[in-house]
Amino acid sequence: MPDLHATWLSQLGLRFRRQQQNWLNALPSQCAVCGRWPGPRICHDCRARWVSRFHRCQTCAIPLPALVCTCGACLMQAPKLQRCTAALSYAYPWQDLITRYKFQADLGLARSLGRLMASHPEVKEQLQACDVLLPVPTTSQRIRERGFDHSLLLARALARQSGIKRPVLTQVVQRKHMELAQHSSTREQRLRQLRGVFSLAPAQTKQVADRHILLIDDVMTTGATLDALASCLLTAGAASVCAVVLARTA
Repeated sequence: MPDLHATWLSQLGLRFRRQQQNWLNALPSQCAVCGRWPGPRICHDCRARWVSRFHRCQTCAIPLPALVCTCGACLMQAPKLQRCTAALSYAYPWQDLITRYKFQADLGLARSLGRLMASHPEVKEQLQACDVLLPVPTTSQRIRERGFDHSLLLARALARQSGIKRPVLTQVVQRKHMELAQHSSTREQRLRQLRGVFSLAPAQTKQVADRHILLIDDVMTTGATLDALASCLLTAGAASVCAVVLARTA
């Protein structure tokens, strides 16, 4: 017979956590873009003004003219990613907010940025098509420096805000520390550094085998990191690897 007392306590705890989240959501805050108070961290007017949807390459998310599905670079050398979607362009005001979130530990932005991603129609399609979400792994050194895993928090926020329930994989893929920071490296340096940077322990391959995996990251620049990770997962037996990023550089 099930432990009715334990079940009741579990349900009570779940109701309390939901109520606590509702209380937090009701607290007034200030728009991180225009400074309006009270309001959400990204107000409706700023979303309407600054969220621009561009037609993009289906595999690297670079902006393209209408009716063109794949850019020349991807036609010449197809990425390992089956599909890639960028919710935003890495331009004002989003690059400032991403910097505040990622490098100044403004963790309150995670939920609003996740909501922006979830509002993109192609992101919703990708979430519905995948089996699991996998935040792009961060090295333990970077996590110690920042105090948090920015991709993991973003993936969890996206999953919550979308309402599409998918497991979020953690500690499945290991990432080696690189001497040069990715955001300050050239494409050639990125490609050189990323050789063998991702790996899976044999015991973890069952987590990705035959599954459709959706990678989650904050900013895509050249796509080298996502491509290296996709290659690692496909070698481990993943059925397919796609990606969703918050912002794409030009």
